[in-house]
Amino acid sequence: MRICILTPEPGYSERWQPAAQAFESLFGSDLVFRSWVAPGDLSGFDLTMPLLAWGYPKKPHRWFECLDDWEAQAVRMCNPVSVLRWNTDKDYLMDLAAAGVAIVPTLESAALSTDDLRDARDAFGVDTLVVKPSISAGAYGTYRLSENDPIPFDVLEREMLIQPLMPAIAEEGEYSLFHFGGRFSHAILKIPAEGDFRVQPQYGGREVTVEAAPDAKALAEAAIACAPAPPLYARTDMVRDGDGHFRIMELELIEPALFFDHAPDGGALFAQAVRALAG
Repeated sequence: MRICILTPEPGYSERWQPAAQAFESLFGSDLVFRSWVAPGDLSGFDLTMPLLAWGYPKKPHRWFECLDDWEAQAVRMCNPVSVLRWNTDKDYLMDLAAAGVAIVPTLESAALSTDDLRDARDAFGVDTLVVKPSISAGAYGTYRLSENDPIPFDVLEREMLIQPLMPAIAEEGEYSLFHFGGRFSHAILKIPAEGDFRVQPQYGGREVTVEAAPDAKALAEAAIACAPAPPLYARTDMVRDGDGHFRIMELELIEPALFFDHAPDGGALFAQAVRALAG
């Protein structure tokens, strides 16, 4: 069995090798790493996964070209190319909402302006907003904007999503639920640093293992069911609203951190699902 995991392009600023160690421990010599921007011939692999394809949001045109190439070559991708393409742009949140899945209230802006922010504040009934690029990862280009804050230059007149700042982020944190092969694996609570709203470690966030509530599991399963094809791996990020109900922040189906160190089986369910599909 030969399994390929796609990694960043050579010279990428963040070190991906430590994140690869968890996958190496699960698959050993069956596993090969290739850069997503120039992976070469992937036809000889039983399965290819973009789990470390960091940096694709900064090169979306190249990413979509790769997806088209892999689809045309019938590369066995996991998750399927149709899922990867759909999940690349966060406007998939609108598909979830249309299907009746509770999401954090979201408006789209084709070219972010002060008028868009004013309209969003009126629509959401809040003063503080969060704006994020429609194609992004790791909170890159994500900002919290109060009523008198200027729009940061790097996102001005860019295609963006606008959401209300959810107070529960600071008060409780953001939940992530993990499903492998259609089965629930584990859950964590990501807690931001004091005074911040971003939960990523590079901003001082931390994670703790939690037991997923039944309504959180049901919401995650409803969101996953909206994907164009069943994903083998999924991370569903959610937060509570003012009434205590969970709402989807993001559905991560491309290169989410999977936090095997918080899984009771250390990632065995994931490895089992991968091997079953690859075989």
